Amino acid sequence: MNDDATLLFLSTSQPHYGFYVPAFRGIFHYLGTGLYLLCVINVGLALITMNEALLWTDGRYFLQAAQELSDQWKLMRMGGDSTVDVWMADNLPKEAAVGIDLWCVSVDTAQKWEYAFCKKQQKLVQTSTNLVDKVWKNQPPVEINPVNVHPLEFAGRSVANKVKDLREKLKQEEARAIIITALDEVAWLYNVRGNNVSYYPVVHAFAIVTSLSAFFYVDERKLSSEVNSYLKQNGIEVRDYAVVSSDVVLLASNQLRSSSSANETPSDVPKDMETENGTSEAEDKNHNLIWIDSGSCCFALYSKLNSDQNPVELDGLKKAHIRDGAAVVQYLFWLDKQMQEIYGASGYFMEAKSTNKKKHPEMMKLTEVSASDKLEGFRASKEVMPSSYKLKILNDLKPGVSIKNIKWFPEHFRGLSFPTISSVGPNAAIIHYEPDPKTGSELDADSIYLFDSGAQFLGVGLLKYLDGTTDITRAVHFGKPTAHEKACYTVVLKGHIALGNACFPNGTNGHALDILARIPLWKDGLDYRHGTGHGIGSYLNVHEGPHLISFRPHARNVPIQTSMTVTDEPGYYEDGKFGIRLGNVLAVIEAGTKFNFGDKGYLSFEHITWAPYQQKLIDLSLLMPEEVDWLNSYHSKCRDVLKKATELICA
Repeated sequence: MNDDATLLFLSTSQPHYGFYVPAFRGIFHYLGTGLYLLCVINVGLALITMNEALLWTDGRYFLQAAQELSDQWKLMRMGGDSTVDVWMADNLPKEAAVGIDLWCVSVDTAQKWEYAFCKKQQKLVQTSTNLVDKVWKNQPPVEINPVNVHPLEFAGRSVANKVKDLREKLKQEEARAIIITALDEVAWLYNVRGNNVSYYPVVHAFAIVTSLSAFFYVDERKLSSEVNSYLKQNGIEVRDYAVVSSDVVLLASNQLRSSSSANETPSDVPKDMETENGTSEAEDKNHNLIWIDSGSCCFALYSKLNSDQNPVELDGLKKAHIRDGAAVVQYLFWLDKQMQEIYGASGYFMEAKSTNKKKHPEMMKLTEVSASDKLEGFRASKEVMPSSYKLKILNDLKPGVSIKNIKWFPEHFRGLSFPTISSVGPNAAIIHYEPDPKTGSELDADSIYLFDSGAQFLGVGLLKYLDGTTDITRAVHFGKPTAHEKACYTVVLKGHIALGNACFPNGTNGHALDILARIPLWKDGLDYRHGTGHGIGSYLNVHEGPHLISFRPHARNVPIQTSMTVTDEPGYYEDGKFGIRLGNVLAVIEAGTKFNFGDKGYLSFEHITWAPYQQKLIDLSLLMPEEVDWLNSYHSKCRDVLKKATELICA
């Protein structure tokens, strides 16, 4: 580190950005004596000085932070209190230096901080090494998990086709290269998957694509001979992960060449690049463009690459949600049975046996954690596989293949797509709550139970019918909800329906659509502190961009387009009481309107999530006739879509 640094910026982020990070990039356990310490955590920014400790976080975590922070910490609410750059500029000494790792700080952040610091002659300085790696004892090792080829039958487009389209885009923008840092985009572009990050089937890698070459920067120990052969056949040159930094320097001077292109003649271009404020490209001094993204760590992620899903990906995603819907319905039915046995309570499907709230001795441990585990079990179970799919697989058996050789599980279920939010009563008011076996609550008949969960599915071998990432949220009450709880649930449902039924002109962004889900809540003076929807990948990240539906300004940057998928999940939360959120995944489709003003084209949404809403939490007097009609139609479709998948449940 530069010896003149007054404050050291340490980040649990990594050069690829992303919500979840590998274990070896996790929160560090060391605080340098005599230094200010600023670290990035999943919930925001933490700054520790010799005299105080401050945590900046957004509205999703206000309640959780207030409950979990010790008295030594001060909570800084984003959007209300001073921003971290303003706080540092006001509180650090004049001419102070803040040390940062340039690989883990976005261009936008660095430029914003420099602007705030320059008023007091403060500055950013680059650290010469990652000090955390030097001092972190017992740091988890880098895992050598294998890279897998994502078959064309699931990907829907070949690597050659994707790279060709990317090069066409570069040509249109008069750029000669792109540096891709986002893990899901690297995986999507090269049709590979891995297991380097919890919940996300991605590979810890970079990609650089030029007009002539395509490079894949990865730990080569992760590549089998078959994968190496696949990459070579597709014109992708493998280079060691560690050399990407030096290759970026070569790229800046136009000297980065493929080992198979020795006859290329590099032009005489200076090595250093000059970046323009707020642009999405870097320029060398001869004005040769290299695509970057000022909002990403390091250089560029070209986020529009994989946000539009091709027909094969979308078909797989729909089928994955059918299976996921079957698992969720079976889970709700199981919860009903358990709560009926424990309390005589009722939920989705069953009427209460009695008002007796005495627990059955063997049913004492239906907790947030055990319920969450059961839901995961239903997703992994072969028993909720639609009979039609089973029949097709059996009919397609090749001669000599025994039914005993068919492995229904775990080939199709690859794990959760994010940690399940399984929350009861006051815990449900914590938006990103994660149940703990030691402190988690038991389900009861007096509180709303909220679960937000998803899975990663990939059909392989004989099970080539599923490929997708899922995300669903429901809220349920197993007793008698109060009038206030029903009213709150109903306005959330109204917002959920309003967004899902939206029709809008091509080019509309998610910032404009976000209001549709909030208006029913606003009419009652209610709101929620999180975005309404995010993109979702095809056997990739459950949070996928760049598009989203949100009140945050960056939702204005990208229009919602056909072939995108996005979640619809408004909510309402009362601290210390309850939380409600309803979430489906939507596919963006052409609306087929009667007219077409301005020749823009109009779009709408198609629900691809299938699970009922709890009727006893709905106050029908608050619904418009068209909302009741939509609800009846949706439930009818649920029955039709899940009929085969739920045969075992209804037997």
